[in-house]
Amino acid sequence: METLKNIFEGKKILVTGGAGSIGSEIVRQLLHLGPDVVRILDNNETAQFYLSHELQDHAEHVRFLIGDVRDLERMKTAMEDIDIVFHAAALKHVPLCEYNPFEAVMTNTMGTQNIIKAAMMSNVDKVVVISTDKAANPVNTMGATKLLAEKLAIASNQTKGRRRTKLSCVRFGNVVGSNGSVIHVFKEQIQRKRAVTITEPAMMRFMMSIQDAILLVLKTVEQMQGGEIFILKRPVFNLQDFAEVIIEEVAPRHGLKPEEVEITKVGARPGEKISEDLMTEDEAKNALETSEMFIVMPHKTFDIVIDRKKYIGTYPCTLKNYTSLNSRRLSKKEIREMLREAKVL
Repeated sequence: METLKNIFEGKKILVTGGAGSIGSEIVRQLLHLGPDVVRILDNNETAQFYLSHELQDHAEHVRFLIGDVRDLERMKTAMEDIDIVFHAAALKHVPLCEYNPFEAVMTNTMGTQNIIKAAMMSNVDKVVVISTDKAANPVNTMGATKLLAEKLAIASNQTKGRRRTKLSCVRFGNVVGSNGSVIHVFKEQIQRKRAVTITEPAMMRFMMSIQDAILLVLKTVEQMQGGEIFILKRPVFNLQDFAEVIIEEVAPRHGLKPEEVEITKVGARPGEKISEDLMTEDEAKNALETSEMFIVMPHKTFDIVIDRKKYIGTYPCTLKNYTSLNSRRLSKKEIREMLREAKVL
């Protein structure tokens, strides 16, 4: 944390999607690191209102900006005099993006291009684009739009000319307790004494705490040279195990025995995969590895200069790819402990 304080102290920072679950936690952590100001940009007025009350003690260091990443002119004004940008604004729900594909394109892809343009015009020092496991080997609209967002950010390091702006991406899987998490759905179904609905019992997903996710995002600023994708190593959970843990914890609070709560399979939703990828075979060939993360280098066809020696403690990637099929599976006990630690049960 002391190292991170040296990076962020006195800096002017913009967080897009700053009132969302990931964005707001980035803001909270940054405020402990001594920035001059954190501008919180979001198009959700209500979420901004509640966050402003929560952060009253930091009022002199936060600014709340209503705006949408689809609006280039708004992004330009939001980035005036900014040093670092964390781009967390996105449409993230797979079924909704499948049903509204162009809206996903406008926010996730065109919105990211607006961030890139505004950052270049404002001579921002560093931009971190928050991505998702859905961007690796995408089969749905959300993943495809986020993959394009990654491509835009990485390629911009080559086309920026003499501008100093550096852009990198952070890719991670499911964050425990984030907005719209299946945890909230399961808890509500149990409370209403309904069956818990799961898509596919064999479904495997990466799982991480929001603290792990934000630490990776902040550490990226320290290490990035521009053009990399940073991927945190995390274990995976099985959806059937996950549902059973939620039932065992929540059912007794509503006068139910766990065995009285039925689990119903409803089938995978449009755009869903049984397993998830975080790093493809092609990316693994050009990646470095540490005990806690992978760092995917920009493809050699790009004219982006990277000094690999600056990544202390790294070695060539040892995996052919990184998927939920070759990652450690959490036991039900470990799932329970993680959920309790995250205070979402």
